[in-house]
Amino acid sequence: MPNRNTDELFQLIKSLSKSEKRSFKLHVKRASGTDDLKILSLFDALDGMQEYDEEKLLRKNASIQKQQLSNMKAYLYKQILATLVHSSPDIETQLAEQIMYARLLYNKGLYMQALKALDKVKSTAKTFSQSTYRIQALIFEKKIESMHITRSFEGRAGELSRESDEVNNRVSQLNKLSGFALQLYSWYIQNGHARDEKDERALKAFFEANLPVACNLYAMDFYERLYYYQAFSWYTFILQDLLGFYKASQKWVDLFETNPGMKDIESIQYVKGLHNLSTAHFVLSNYKKFEEALHLFENFIQSDAGQKDTNTQIQAFIYYEIALLNKHFMHGSFIEGLNIVPEIEEKIEEYKLHIDNHRVLIFYYKIACLYFGSGDNEKAVEYLNEIINRKPDLRADLHCYARLLHLIAHYEMGNYDLVEYLIKSVYRFMAKMNSLSVVEEEIFKFLRKSFSLTSSKVIAEFKPLKEKFEALKGNPLATRSFMYLDIIGWLESKIENVPVQQIIRNKYLASKKNRQPAYI
Repeated sequence: MPNRNTDELFQLIKSLSKSEKRSFKLHVKRASGTDDLKILSLFDALDGMQEYDEEKLLRKNASIQKQQLSNMKAYLYKQILATLVHSSPDIETQLAEQIMYARLLYNKGLYMQALKALDKVKSTAKTFSQSTYRIQALIFEKKIESMHITRSFEGRAGELSRESDEVNNRVSQLNKLSGFALQLYSWYIQNGHARDEKDERALKAFFEANLPVACNLYAMDFYERLYYYQAFSWYTFILQDLLGFYKASQKWVDLFETNPGMKDIESIQYVKGLHNLSTAHFVLSNYKKFEEALHLFENFIQSDAGQKDTNTQIQAFIYYEIALLNKHFMHGSFIEGLNIVPEIEEKIEEYKLHIDNHRVLIFYYKIACLYFGSGDNEKAVEYLNEIINRKPDLRADLHCYARLLHLIAHYEMGNYDLVEYLIKSVYRFMAKMNSLSVVEEEIFKFLRKSFSLTSSKVIAEFKPLKEKFEALKGNPLATRSFMYLDIIGWLESKIENVPVQQIIRNKYLASKKNRQPAYI
């Protein structure tokens, strides 16, 4: 039996806003056909269900026959999409509609009107860097010119040929850059950050071999620049070149700030750029710059572009809430940060049809870190178990650090019998995933040794361990460990016998008092 996550019609109906549902019903009622009234009953029935249950649907709606259901669902799906098309403000939808109008005019034998419509498509598409629609318009235009005497043919062949070559070159460059950026992002989703020198060499070789050699930044249009900055953003982030990551992310956001109209057209790309920029300031501990990025986020969410559709609202929620969690990590306000957890969980449930597992894992890990920092290790373990009990087919690095934090949380709770088992288990898992850096090796070595030491001697061992880690802070391959887990802050809390959040809070307050150093 289809379920909530597989029935496409049910998913589509549940994604509609109140205004979209109202528009659809008005559209159906205007049609007033028998079949349309039937699909309206089906629409209401599906809209009223919390979970898709076909048997329950048929049982409660006797007018719907089982043998009719498949065709009715397909017809309803098509009608909903048709209504959405007419109400969509997206530039791509508008351009597609204009090309359709040109086709209708051509079929009526109104060739000059069709060419006029295509000129409008090309002009609008060029303004908003929509090269694929320019191509479609050009192909259609050449077809009309080659088949009919339009009185616009003088010099037209050469002009259309030159324009086609220019657009084709743009589309080719765009395809290369977008594919390149996507491959780098895919590498990160699968593996996380570079784990060792072998990963670094492989990534650098891939980057150098696949970056389009003919890239001229000044000749690029909006989308070419966007994918160019994205490629550098993912590349530097994977290599943990944090300054490089900041610079690429800043250029990504600046591209939108200098082309403000594109925030509405490519709202998700803008949100993603803001996420990367705020993340860069977070990992670099640039408190003031982080606040500026957060302010940009808040302004966008409150704007019309930030509220324009469900997808934009969902993505803005995901990345803005991650930024808020990071803010509490930076400020050492873990207990205060727990106040936003119920809202996050509520939204995850509300958007569960739309949020992928990768984002859910990130939320669980960050919430676990929030509880760990607040001193509630039991609650931290609950969220970490949500990650550990899932198949590690995405973000192997996140699974590794979830297990490591899970181990440390049990150590904090004094579950030493379990810790002894977990040390072996987590070590094997991280070794299998090739995620053991010198930082993790030292952590495991310390935990094994601590079992045979008295409490006073354990505290004495914390100091040299902290010194080792501080010496590694400049090593890019060790940076990953500190990004996922503030192990130095934890060691300082053990040495000074104060909560972790107090250590981090003191650092934040000291940075405000002394004025933050200019890292960038």
